[in-house]
Amino acid sequence: MDLLHIAFFGAVNSGKSTLINTICSQEVSLVSEEPGTTTDPVRKRIELPRLGPCVLIDTAGLGDESALGEERERRTRAVIDETDVAVCLGASLPLLEKAGIPIVVYKRGESIDSLLERIAALAPEKEERFLTGNLVKTGDVVVLLMPQDGEAPKGRLILPQVQVLRELLDRGCTPVCCTPASIERTLGSLKEAPALVITDSQVFDIADRSIPRNWPLTSFSVLLAAAKGDLRAYIDGAGAIDRLKPDSRVLIAEACTHVPASEDIGRVKIPALLRRRFGESLKVDIAAGNDFPEVLDSYDLVIHCGACTATSTLVRSRIRKASCAGIPITNYGIAIAKLKGILGRIALP
Repeated sequence: MDLLHIAFFGAVNSGKSTLINTICSQEVSLVSEEPGTTTDPVRKRIELPRLGPCVLIDTAGLGDESALGEERERRTRAVIDETDVAVCLGASLPLLEKAGIPIVVYKRGESIDSLLERIAALAPEKEERFLTGNLVKTGDVVVLLMPQDGEAPKGRLILPQVQVLRELLDRGCTPVCCTPASIERTLGSLKEAPALVITDSQVFDIADRSIPRNWPLTSFSVLLAAAKGDLRAYIDGAGAIDRLKPDSRVLIAEACTHVPASEDIGRVKIPALLRRRFGESLKVDIAAGNDFPEVLDSYDLVIHCGACTATSTLVRSRIRKASCAGIPITNYGIAIAKLKGILGRIALP
């Protein structure tokens, strides 16, 4: 679920943490008279009246003159990208107005009920979109080709596989799951062609060889690209791959932070595909979590992950940043399909 993210901004010791603790009726953030008590953003999931499930974000105070003040402010600015509604304590802030985020200015003494009503009045509607879009309907058989490699936690599926599988069940489809090792046996057991085959992008080549050309084929990452990002921007951005040169610089952007595995798709496999085509001198930088660069001018291409753990607000904010900087941006699945030469046969939601 794409939860509403409400972030609290203001000067140091303006009462942001106290206000969040009051809303939640518990100590979410440490409160102290010492300036700069909140250092990193603090997130709290909560169910609120009229707003439903939300994430409240406590940020470090602005105007911090301590040795770490500049870094704390940088982390606060990074929160703007994922903010749906900003609550400002004391006065509105130009950096939020520039971002075009709905702003609620909280004055000391206002009741929590009144504050929540004003937030609800400005909160954007969170559009519930099917990951599988119009590619399937009730009663369809859908094949899921799901490799279980070092990136998959032992005994569990990775999140995009879980999300798509659950959606197919909710939509009344019949999912048929297999791994690359069992794909031929699985396809041979089908009585008729499936409505769709969904694979992990990193085994696009196996799927392309195994799946008849008249069967619709897509990937978990492509589905996420359509649901959370801008599919047209990603397709256009993939065209920039053909213009890369041996001295080009590419940014691989991950929405989450994780300990990379030896088979990591963003840090290992995509860079290897790029360097195989353009040479070892191609520069590849990695940005994880909130460490998305504020300035993108030095890059020739941004390749973003599927963002299974991030909100559409965050992803679309990054797409806008790339667009404003004139830097093409694409997505893991779209980029891999392009590099494998099969983008033209990929089914798009």
